[in-house]
Amino acid sequence: MWAWLLALVGIVIIAVLAFYAGRMLGQLRRQNTRQQELITKRNERLHESIVTIAKAMEQDQCPLSEGALRIVVLLDHRVDQEKLDYAAKYPALHDMYERIKHMPTHEARKQYPKTEIKKLDKEREGYEKELAEVILNDVRQLLRDFA
Repeated sequence: MWAWLLALVGIVIIAVLAFYAGRMLGQLRRQNTRQQELITKRNERLHESIVTIAKAMEQDQCPLSEGALRIVVLLDHRVDQEKLDYAAKYPALHDMYERIKHMPTHEARKQYPKTEIKKLDKEREGYEKELAEVILNDVRQLLRDFA
């Protein structure tokens, strides 16, 4: 008699644990699906911004240095299934980024003396002239890749 009672209690415990595990698995699947949806939406927004900036650069509506800064940062924020090496794929954009990333922008720029800002602007403009052709090649390739 006790053996049947213990077996029944064991079966009930196993059934409750199986039910609980099933609920947890379902919750995990829903959570993973939701997370993937959020990543996809974020990547779509990043994709749209990257294409917009690249088109503006190609049409000379955005300085090459500013566009390179923005695009490199946006590419770094993408979440890809396989981590792509954007620095190798778009070397000129990354070269410009590396050359000017130390330069102040926005509010930080206002803290510098005007002579220093003019010096930095001249340096940046020199980089733009030097790298213009290869940056535009990268931009065109990026637009083909992201089309």
